[in-house]
Formats: sequence, C-alpha cells, structure tokens
Amino acid sequence: MSRFSHSRVRARLAWTASTVLALSLGSVAIGHAQTSSTPPLTLPLAFAQAWERQPEAAALLQRRQAGESLRQAASNWTPAPAALEASVRSDRFNRRQGAQELEFGVAVPLWLPGERERSQALADAHLDAVERQALLAQWQLAQSLREHWWGLLREREELRAAQERLQSTQALASDVARRVKAGELSRADQNQADAAVLLAVSDQAQAHTRVMASEQSMRALLGLPAEAALLMAPTPEPEPAGDAPAHPLLAALQAKAQTARSAAALAKAQVRASPELTLLHTRDRAARGEASNGTVTLGLRFPLGSSDRNKAAVLSAGAEQTEAEVLLARERERLMAEQRSAQSALDAARAVLQATRDRARLADETRQFFDKSFRLGETDLPTRLRVELEAGQAQRDLARARIDLNLAIATLRQRLGLLPE
Repeated sequence: MSRFSHSRVRARLAWTASTVLALSLGSVAIGHAQTSSTPPLTLPLAFAQAWERQPEAAALLQRRQAGESLRQAASNWTPAPAALEASVRSDRFNRRQGAQELEFGVAVPLWLPGERERSQALADAHLDAVERQALLAQWQLAQSLREHWWGLLREREELRAAQERLQSTQALASDVARRVKAGELSRADQNQADAAVLLAVSDQAQAHTRVMASEQSMRALLGLPAEAALLMAPTPEPEPAGDAPAHPLLAALQAKAQTARSAAALAKAQVRASPELTLLHTRDRAARGEASNGTVTLGLRFPLGSSDRNKAAVLSAGAEQTEAEVLLARERERLMAEQRSAQSALDAARAVLQATRDRARLADETRQFFDKSFRLGETDLPTRLRVELEAGQAQRDLARARIDLNLAIATLRQRLGLLPE
C-alpha cells in the first residue's frame, strides 16, 4: 500500500473515531446544559413521577370513593331505600254510586339477622383490598423502574469505559504512526494499531446505541419528551435493615382472601330476600254523601325459603377464598426463596466488586509498565495491544460491577417488598 493510501486510511479512521466520540460526548453535554439549573433525578423522585402516570393511580380515588359508598350503605338503617305505595279504588266506571277507597303507605325493607354487621365487614374488607391493590401496583412498578434505572446507569458506565478505551487506543495509534514514520516500527504494526482503534470505535458506537435505547425507555416510563435530558443521580438505595414490613403481594392476597371470607359470611346471612315492614293508611266511602272511614294497617312481609342464587353466591365466595388462601401459601414460599437468592446475589456482588477493583488496579499498573517498555522499544506492539485490551476490559468490568452491586441491593429490596426511598 502506498504512503498516500495509508494517509487516507488514517484520516478516515480519525474522522470516524472523532465523529462517534463527538456524538456520544455531545449528547451528554447537551443533557448537562439543559439541566444545569435542575438537580439530578433520584430514584424515589422518578418512582413518584412514574406512579402518577399509572392507570391504577388515576383510578385509585374513585375506587376509594366506591368503597366509602359501600361502607355508608352498610351503615344505613335499612338494606335498601323505603318505597311509597298508593292506590285508589272507585265504582266510577260501573255502578257510579260514589264508592271510593284511597290507600297510601310506605314499605321499609329490614335487615336479616347478622346481615348488617356482615355487610359492614365486607365493606371494610373491600376498602382494605383497594389500598392493598394500590400498594401491589406500586411494587410492580418499582420492579420495572429499578430494572430501567440501573440498566441505564450500567449502559452509561459502559459507554464511559468505551470512550476511555477509544481515547487510549487513539493515543497509542498516534504514537505508532510517529514511530512508523521514524522507521522504528513497520507498516504491519500501524495496521494492528489502526485495527485496535476501529474495534474501540465499534464498541463505543454499540455502547452509545444501547444508551440511547435505554434512555428512550426511561423517558417513556417517566412520561418525558423524546428530547428531554436525563440527569440521574447514581445514588444506591439503602440496604435493608431490620424486619421488613408486610410484602405487598402477600398483603394483597390476604386482603383478597378476607374479602372472599366476608362475602361468604354475608351470603350465608342472606338466606332469603329482605323482609318488609309496611304501614298503610286507608280511607274508604261506601257511597256518595256518606262519611269516610279511615284505617291503619301495619304489616310484615317475610319471604320463605332460600334461592339457588344465594347458594351460588355462597359457593362462589368460598371458591374465591380457597383460591386466595392456597395462592397466598404458594407465593409466601416463592418469595422466601427469592429473598434468600437475592441475599446470596448481594454477597456475591460485593465479592465480585472487590475482586474486579483489584484486577482493574493491577491491569492499570501493568498497562503503565508495558507502555513505558514499549516506548523504550523493549516490548512489541502485539503485547502492548493485548495489555491495552485487558486493561480496558478490566475497567469496563469494574464499572459494571459497581452498578451490579447497586442493582443487587435494589433487587433484594424488591424481593422484600420495599419501595424506592
């Protein structure tokens, strides 16, 4: 290859590397410029912002109002509103002697024995289930947010490590080009150095693409516009200390079981339709010109027997209760196993971080040694490139290990049912 061709290749290589590096650094610079007066977004703030956009949050107020309405209905004196009755009888269309009877009154439905108390218990269970379901939805959202949050921070750390590796290989390629020009190294060494730069460019471009995709996913979760900057504080969550509160999933299943239990108890009390107390006032006149007589009637309507609909309600509520209790036991066993696994993963992440930190320190020292010996002509280029590659990989693994430790803490908190704080 001619000297002119080598110059063109190196110029194109430099332009490609600088373009890719400028794109990534430019996007980061724009983000910092747009948020110069805005504090970094923390995980709890991101969680609150994401929760406001959830359909469960939008419907929570109406669900609470519905539960309060059920409680109010169960606290009334009657299971249903009273009904007014009115009727008139007359001989106007046949004999026409002026006979007339007017009757009007009120019918009041009555609670069955134990029905009112059990209706109140069902209303309380329903309100508790509404709150537990909202907490469960928050816990499920926290899992998705944590995965997006720490995944994006990991991608950014890998992009930073890729940028540092690109800059290091560019500096090495420039030194090799100078020594090739001086006749100290061959064209083959120049090709190897240029190939290392191209590999670093490729890795950096792929890392930049992953960061862009993760940022778009995070913006969609938070409801931010596509051009909005994401300045995130990589503050780890506090490690769990002491006994954790009731797990949202278990609490939701317990509330579901209690609701079914209360519904079954109410269905057993509603063995028949509600009895009715009637109070009627009647005024009648035998013929035109005669005096009217008035009477008062007090009556009780009491349905007999039970319906198949009531039996179906009892059986259905019992099935719901059984399903919730069995599922509660299974989920408790599964969550305990996941908590033990998450704790083991956290311990392993700590060990990996310490080993990776030591490895990165040793790799950096080795790179400095071989860089000095390479400049003195005591080390060949393939060895220098291999050492550079190992040092770059060690730095990338260290960045990933830091994020993995924070993710392991977040995962343990998730398994324990703790929300971001």
